[in-house]
Amino acid sequence: KRQQKVARQIQKDLGDIFQREVPHLFNGAFITVTNVRVSPDLSIARVYLSFLATKNKELLLDTIREKSRTLRQLLGERVRHQLRIVPDLQ
Repeated sequence: KRQQKVARQIQKDLGDIFQREVPHLFNGAFITVTNVRVSPDLSIARVYLSFLATKNKELLLDTIREKSRTLRQLLGERVRHQLRIVPDLQ
């Protein structure tokens, strides 16, 4: 139950981050967070994404992986009062 709550919160917050805070990092591509699965110890979050308005999806995915540290930091600012450990994003 806790895993599901954390996963929903991360999905909502990451969706907001992609849409409102950092669309300039990804050349205006429309990125949707479709699903999030969290490990039982809440240390790893596997994030599933959907892309629109982009030609090269592999290049966009590589860019997201490079910027994952920035995304994790932005996520940490949003969930710092709910979670003790901000999960690694995969």
